[in-house]
Amino acid sequence: MKRALPVLALTAAAVIPLWRYEPSLGSTSTEAAPAPTPSSPPASSSDGTVTRAVQGSTVTTEKGPVQVEVTFEGDRISSVRMLKQPNHPQTTAAVPKLVEETLSEQSADVDTVSGATITSDGYKESLQAAIDAKGGA
Repeated sequence: MKRALPVLALTAAAVIPLWRYEPSLGSTSTEAAPAPTPSSPPASSSDGTVTRAVQGSTVTTEKGPVQVEVTFEGDRISSVRMLKQPNHPQTTAAVPKLVEETLSEQSADVDTVSGATITSDGYKESLQAAIDAKGGA
């Protein structure tokens, strides 16, 4: 009888996450879509800095599609916007961290967010495609 309560509590602790688990629907392919294209024509500011928004490729992940749009001011990344992202709590929590680190590092070499590895990998791939497209444009 002394063991019954701890066993019951541990069983409940193990079963509750199983009830809350939501399997993701979508493809398991991580192939990128065709080459990204600029989403807006370049615009010049009064100081001559060119601002351009470039879309990264759409990356299909197990959790859903991921696509970013990167705005460059000159050669610097000024903002990153998610055009497509999985509807998943970990993704929602990870996106601000990924964007913040992108703006800090000014590259796609950002750390993977724990708990959102799949989305982080898709984000980095789409981000790198946008950076590459900007360089070629």
